[in-house]
Amino acid sequence: MRLLFACSELGLGHVSRIVLLGKKLEQTGHEAFFFSGGKAYEMLKKEFKHVYPCTPIAWYENASGIVMSASFLNILFPLPVFNADTRRFEMKNSNTMEIIHRYYDLRKNMLAIAPDMIIADGDINALRLAYKWKIPSVYLANLIRPNYGFMHYLNPGGFIVVDKYVKQCTKIIVPDNPPPYTISEHNIGNIHGTSYENKTEYVGSFTDVTLTQGADRHVFAPISGPIGTRSKVLNALLPVLQKTSNKAIISLGIPGKKKLTKNGNCEIHNWFSSTERHEAMKNAKYAIFSGGHITCFETIKYVKPSICIPTQPEQAGNAAKLQDLGCSIKIKNQKELEKAMQKIEQEQINYKKNLLELNQFSNKFNGLNRAVEIVETILK
Repeated sequence: MRLLFACSELGLGHVSRIVLLGKKLEQTGHEAFFFSGGKAYEMLKKEFKHVYPCTPIAWYENASGIVMSASFLNILFPLPVFNADTRRFEMKNSNTMEIIHRYYDLRKNMLAIAPDMIIADGDINALRLAYKWKIPSVYLANLIRPNYGFMHYLNPGGFIVVDKYVKQCTKIIVPDNPPPYTISEHNIGNIHGTSYENKTEYVGSFTDVTLTQGADRHVFAPISGPIGTRSKVLNALLPVLQKTSNKAIISLGIPGKKKLTKNGNCEIHNWFSSTERHEAMKNAKYAIFSGGHITCFETIKYVKPSICIPTQPEQAGNAAKLQDLGCSIKIKNQKELEKAMQKIEQEQINYKKNLLELNQFSNKFNGLNRAVEIVETILK
């Protein structure tokens, strides 16, 4: 069968899941075609043969992170923005125009591919095409009806149209634990009694969460996301970590040539391979990160207490849930970071006990294998 995958490039969690699922389905004999933009497109190009670019949809952000007021204006109006990669000012199209261009980028290749199914991870445009052309569709989601700190009008996907097309898809796969241990609970929102409920399945994490324990050698801070997000987190962490008595390792998540900088007690790496990242997490005393969904499950796998400093509402929802489960501390700034580090050091035993319980529950599920089974069943 011919499968069309489309994923959001807002963070690399979406493309990471698509890579895992795409490889698994190719192994079972399906032909796969992939669409995304930005760094997600670049990652897909390294992994698969049939990869197509499409217009990215993005928040408005600068070196300080996501700018909510500007993002609101940017829904309808183009705005000037400084591109830190090219070090030039350029115009960022409105979200409305980005959505329109992305839709047509997908559509122009649709007839030639003639997919038997569309699998979308955070890409509502793909679901819209599936609905219009009556193609079976699967939606991978850890965000549906968020109820934690989200202003609906600021979602570049447009919550106005989300309900219509998500409701029409064949199946919704949530790559997370079932309730009450759903890490993305606040981002899934209350779907009880809705048309979503009966077609939604919590399959478990796509990544391996088999219990793996290591040493407690350092503090590990994996930073990812767009440049504005990375800058905001780094600026908050560095002044605190460089003067701590613990060794700290920071990974900036910038693909390319490896570079190491030392600053006080900190090692700053621009990029870690997946093996290096796992080793750094395995041997950490605790982790500091923004609250990305996949990294949440990394801390569960390695039973690492964490401190979350979210840069956007989805991450804040994940961080709040981990905090509710007694596995993490959610913070906002440097002052709170110092207090959280002291608390983690003092209460490590309690945090690890809660993480062990969460790990045991998470290991009851194999999300990737179950997702493959769901796709295969729909295709029959």
